[in-house]
Amino acid sequence: MNESDVREFWNAHPCGDHIVGGLHGGFADDHERFFAAYDAWRYDQEGHIPACLDHFDFRDRRVLEIGLGQGAESEQLIRRGARWSGLDLTPESVERVRTRLALRRLPHVDLRQGSATAIPWPDDSFDVVFSHGVLHHVPDIRAAQAEIHRVLRPGGTLVAMVYARRSLNYQVSIRVLRRAVLAAAYPLRRTRLMRAAPPLLRAHLDGAERAGLRRYLDLDAFTHRSTDGPHNPYARVYSPREVVADFPDFTLVESFRRYLHAPPLPVRRLPGAARLERHLGWHLWLRLQARGGPITPAGAA
Repeated sequence: MNESDVREFWNAHPCGDHIVGGLHGGFADDHERFFAAYDAWRYDQEGHIPACLDHFDFRDRRVLEIGLGQGAESEQLIRRGARWSGLDLTPESVERVRTRLALRRLPHVDLRQGSATAIPWPDDSFDVVFSHGVLHHVPDIRAAQAEIHRVLRPGGTLVAMVYARRSLNYQVSIRVLRRAVLAAAYPLRRTRLMRAAPPLLRAHLDGAERAGLRRYLDLDAFTHRSTDGPHNPYARVYSPREVVADFPDFTLVESFRRYLHAPPLPVRRLPGAARLERHLGWHLWLRLQARGGPITPAGAA
């Protein structure tokens, strides 16, 4: 796996674009309407995000956001008083976020295209690096964490969300249920019955036919294909222990889980879902502190 494959995929499939009809499709390049629709969907589906952001102190901090998507969290950080700069691997995301910032007159310091493995800022440039749902898509995470450490001041903070290994989505939906459904449907892939199958299942069946079913269902490979679409080239899941191993230049200060999500299971309607997400949530939030400064209390960015 190499970074160019990741860049090509996300440039062609900007985060969440297809869910609300597509900027260059249903919204006919009307950026303001698109951003409003996207934000409404995002914070309905993932309503925990604003409260999680409020758990940390971004006000008057020099903040670098890595991986920008449609800029929804970029706006949230700026409105919370961050002295914000942004970095994304893809030109498409950079241009969309640049447009969002201009349309909504959001003050910011800088916005650049580039790689998390070669961050285009000098040493000690930031107090906080923030990255939501991105670092688990970086194949060379050791290089990325070293670069994040370099651009942070000594003792600076990395706030990140990565996919959780000990989650209902990974342990039940991805590892068992979705693989079982695909294996059961595979012998029927060329029958009339599959013509009425959901497009996502048909895409997985096409991929399995090209790669071979056994290879396609290999758990590591299937994890890539089951997080952000069947063509997603790379994704991984984390436990806190794996975070410690992959971020050797940091101390893990705190972690917590949110977002009970395990399609096709209707888990959001389960009794006690709010309590379950703290044990089985798909989003693993992290606060890590760059080695080289005193450890600050949990909850302070």
